[in-house]
Amino acid sequence: MSTAQHKIGSGFGARSTADDVLRGIDLSGKLAIVTGGYSGLGLETTRALAGAGAHVVVPARRPATAREALAGIDGAETDELDLGDLDSVRAFAERFLASGRVIDIVIDSAGIMACPETRVGPGWEAQFATNHLGHFALVNRLWPAIAPGGARVVSVSSAGHHNSGIRWDDVHWRTGYDKWGAYGQAKTANVLFAVELDRRGRDFGVRAFSLHPGGILTPLQRHLPREEMVERGWIDEDGKPLNPEGFKTPEQGAATQVWAATSPQLAGMGGVYCEDCDIAEPAPADGTRTGVSAYATDPEQASRLWELSAELTGVNAFG
Repeated sequence: MSTAQHKIGSGFGARSTADDVLRGIDLSGKLAIVTGGYSGLGLETTRALAGAGAHVVVPARRPATAREALAGIDGAETDELDLGDLDSVRAFAERFLASGRVIDIVIDSAGIMACPETRVGPGWEAQFATNHLGHFALVNRLWPAIAPGGARVVSVSSAGHHNSGIRWDDVHWRTGYDKWGAYGQAKTANVLFAVELDRRGRDFGVRAFSLHPGGILTPLQRHLPREEMVERGWIDEDGKPLNPEGFKTPEQGAATQVWAATSPQLAGMGGVYCEDCDIAEPAPADGTRTGVSAYATDPEQASRLWELSAELTGVNAFG
């Protein structure tokens, strides 16, 4: 079977920054929504997009903290949004739609990683609920503002998707909870969401992408005890990176999502998983954790996940 999952030779790479990929691109008059856009990679994404002329809306669970983090970035505004609370998602979407504005870019950057077993809403596993279902509901509720502008929707996944496919018999990990497995499932869901949204949205001019930003030490690691990060070889006992060259800076880490959201090189394309500012190759058969796993781009699984997500959230812009 042919696949669009092949490098296109973008000219950028792992050390390219968000500013590098935006050089020569004018986003004046464009509106972007960046979830998690006030911390870690999201903050750098907001800074870069605003620097290229975009107006950036940053919905945040802690809006006061977001306002403080974004102080000094012209063209950024904040609002309240808790992705783990579907009522909060609905309220934010209603407020935004009431403004009558059209969306050009959505970057679903917010997320949690490897947290202790946590339940939100009606007992949903928190990583699947926050990283996937919250974003699913958000994009579907904002669809009336996304479709008219032929927006690009960017779903921030991770190489962690190699940890797990979708556990169709137990997506909420009611038995045998494993924090890394649950994170992997949520990141696989991010990829599948982009596959199916692109299929459904392309007739409206809406294209969707997913990506692995690379390894970056950010607040995303807040749930990991220091000893676990030491054991994984990320940091030493003093909290310093053991292999600084193996990690990207926030500016480099934000580059792939910014590239996916803005690059003219991706015109007419969509539904693909990207890494290092290019389209990724399919994962090799030997199990090496590079590229994208076949189960994460399977169109049948993408459609199945969409229907399950619509059932769980009660939201479906296409149903």
